[in-house]
Amino acid sequence: MGCEKLLVLYTGGTIGMQMSATGLAPASGFDARLRRQQVLEAQPLPQWTFRELLPPIDSANMNQSNWLAMVAAIRAGIEQDGCDGVLLLHGTDTLAYSAAALSFLLLGLPVPVILSGSMLPAGAEGSDAWSNLFGAMRALQAGVTPGVHLYFNGALLHGARVSKLRSDAFDAFHVLPRQRQSARAESIPASIDYRQPRQPVNLAVLPFYPGIQASHLRALLDSGVQGLLLECYGSGTGPADDGELLGVLKAAHERGVVMAAISQCPHGHVEFGVYAAGSQLASAGLISAGGMTREAALGKLFALLGAGLSQAEVEHWFALDLCGERAE
Repeated sequence: MGCEKLLVLYTGGTIGMQMSATGLAPASGFDARLRRQQVLEAQPLPQWTFRELLPPIDSANMNQSNWLAMVAAIRAGIEQDGCDGVLLLHGTDTLAYSAAALSFLLLGLPVPVILSGSMLPAGAEGSDAWSNLFGAMRALQAGVTPGVHLYFNGALLHGARVSKLRSDAFDAFHVLPRQRQSARAESIPASIDYRQPRQPVNLAVLPFYPGIQASHLRALLDSGVQGLLLECYGSGTGPADDGELLGVLKAAHERGVVMAAISQCPHGHVEFGVYAAGSQLASAGLISAGGMTREAALGKLFALLGAGLSQAEVEHWFALDLCGERAE
């Protein structure tokens, strides 16, 4: 069954930008432009109500507080305004991060949410803005399963699997064929569903690279990090012959830091047992993100840690597939 009343939630981004003295900048007033264009489109669309998060931002400035504001606005649109679908307009730089984060922050939400944006501003010659926006509206009208999705360049993509791979073409977003094999959670408990309040979390992402030192890792972990996403080589390896570095990881885990590993390879997945070097990392306290993307693993850590779960609880739920991020 398709959506009959949509919440259009505008956060800024290229789609609504206008020229300023210093270049393209986020601008308010997009609802009037949308209504004028809808008249020109002359196609039946669902009824919609417009809300914007102020001030509108360039998505390069996106942060956890913005994600929480989106969740609050989405809930208000559904619970107070009676909307049965959501179209969230967003800049492309961090669109995949927000789609992933909302996938976990909105677990159990009974209506579909689609994020979209554009590579060129609405009104620019040859822009993809209106085709993306109205294409997403028509998808919601036709019927989309509950959960978080991304609509771009004519494709409806899974919100917790997508990554931005290009900055110079309309087909900028893709779902990479990364291996995803994990048990599916039987149900979503109230402690992590969309009604659970979240708090900001001190998270960090660090890639392994030749020459990384234990002191680098120690300085990062000593900054109060609650969750660390380590981008490992291949199937989940790292400098396992560096006893000091492994000791830093182990000490951090013992004091409650949640540490997860993803693969640096675009088509890779973490499987610690393949190499001894990977087993060493697992012994130091790292948990595997399997074939999750950076965006999905980061968003999942935020949603779980932000809910106030213990280290053991976070590690338990992180290892399970919650919304299709770990299994196909």
